[in-house]
Amino acid sequence: MIRAWMAGLCAAALLAVGPGAAQTRTDDFVAANLLAITYHEFGHALIDILQLPVFGQEEDAADVLSVLLIDAFYEEEAAASIIYDAAFGFLNDAETHDQVLWDVHGPDLQRYYTMICLFYGANPDARVDLAQELELPEERAESCEEEFLLADDSWGPVLDDISQDAPGKSIVFKAGTNPFIDAIMAEEVAALNEDFVLPETLTVSSEDCEEVNAFYDLETREIIICTELDGYLRDVPDF
Repeated sequence: MIRAWMAGLCAAALLAVGPGAAQTRTDDFVAANLLAITYHEFGHALIDILQLPVFGQEEDAADVLSVLLIDAFYEEEAAASIIYDAAFGFLNDAETHDQVLWDVHGPDLQRYYTMICLFYGANPDARVDLAQELELPEERAESCEEEFLLADDSWGPVLDDISQDAPGKSIVFKAGTNPFIDAIMAEEVAALNEDFVLPETLTVSSEDCEEVNAFYDLETREIIICTELDGYLRDVPDF
């Protein structure tokens, strides 16, 4: 299912905020990062629910799925816009936070280049300008098509399997206190249900967490998107 982007997700979010709200470039940036984060956490959920083997770091596998879903779900212009904004989110984190090498996540700058590389590798002819604008090194670009094919070979059969019985209702959304996030997540959960059916119920929740975060809870089988992400993303400069 091709996702609505500017006219769909953001419009729904603005309607939820209230009458007279005007869509801004900041709204698009926040929405793009929320979607990329949600797809990353969806990767963790699939690894848990489907008991998938992971050869390497699970965070890397979840990052890969996020790019694959953006490439699959959106038309070219919308997909490129989401990748551009989500990659800039990693770049901002790399420039503003000390990198903690013992963390389960890879360094933000490495995640930035990997996201660009995989997206470029899915369609090098159409995306060469984006790769150059985001300064993907030529040495890395040479292997990106192969990297995307490997990623697609790994995740593709999993996605094919859970799409066979779609549409379904196995993914449930639980709203929180942020209308903008709630509208985007409600639309996305409905779209995910059109594409996939999981063997267990997966809940996607928007919650106040008292920290800027998003995570998958193994005990409750729940993706939690913290409302604090909205304000944090809106404060990112010069995106």
